[in-house]
Amino acid sequence: MAIQQSQVLPAQFIQDVGQDYAKQLTAATAAPLPTAQFAPSVAGQTALQQQATTLAGAGIGAYSPYLTGAAGAGQAPGAAPMGLEAYGGLGTAAGLTGPMTTAQTSAYMSPYQQAVIDATMGEFDIQSAKGIGALGTAAVGAGAFGGGRHGIAEAEYQSQSDRNRAALYAGLQQQGFGQAQQARQQDLMNQMGISQAQLGLGQYQAGLGATTQQLAGGDISMAGRVGAMGQAQTQAELDAIREANRMAAYEPLERLGMYGTGVTGLMGGYPAQYQFTSQPNPSPLQSALGIGSVLGGIYGNIRGTPQR
Repeated sequence: MAIQQSQVLPAQFIQDVGQDYAKQLTAATAAPLPTAQFAPSVAGQTALQQQATTLAGAGIGAYSPYLTGAAGAGQAPGAAPMGLEAYGGLGTAAGLTGPMTTAQTSAYMSPYQQAVIDATMGEFDIQSAKGIGALGTAAVGAGAFGGGRHGIAEAEYQSQSDRNRAALYAGLQQQGFGQAQQARQQDLMNQMGISQAQLGLGQYQAGLGATTQQLAGGDISMAGRVGAMGQAQTQAELDAIREANRMAAYEPLERLGMYGTGVTGLMGGYPAQYQFTSQPNPSPLQSALGIGSVLGGIYGNIRGTPQR
């Protein structure tokens, strides 16, 4: 028995296009994509950002030396004590107020004060002795030398001389004490002035430390911002290169997709152009089986159908 097979085929040029598309699609999808060319990448730190990091690390605690210098009122290492410390500290400054002690009087009096007192009192004694001698001379001239009136005059003279001597000595001592007080007061003022100067210097150094920290922070901020701009620019360039590589890698596939879309449109837009029918010849086995069936039927008709 003959078998008939019918096929509805598109136009020949569409078949050719379809076969070409199938070949290109097979080849395109068989090759792996160069994904390494458009893998994501991150821009590294710029030199300015690295500098900002270095400055930030170095700037931490950069004000500490200034605070240390402020606490020491700007003394250089190994320098002699300054301010109240040079005078024994605040205790000594406090001791310079109130009544002056004997030890302070001696300490603040001029080393030449006693020599002045001794010389002055010695001259007084010389002049006093001359006065007594003058009284004797006068008594001799009056014929009263050695008498009662002469003795009373010398006694009164001596008493007055002693009072004058004591007053002179007290005046010299008071003058020396007053000078010592002035010296002590000036010493106190000097100490307080030095302390105030050192306090001002300490405040200045503390302010300098704060200013240094602020300036360093400004440098760090500026370097960081400019560096970040450079990093952003580099990142944008890397992203653009990556996108360009991705587009280049996918361009053949996208173009092939457009090609396939066109082929599909052609195949759906054109009706069948021709039909053909195929009736294949029977195979030898089919022929043998057919012949056997025919012969069997004939043989049965001749002998009759067997009864069951």
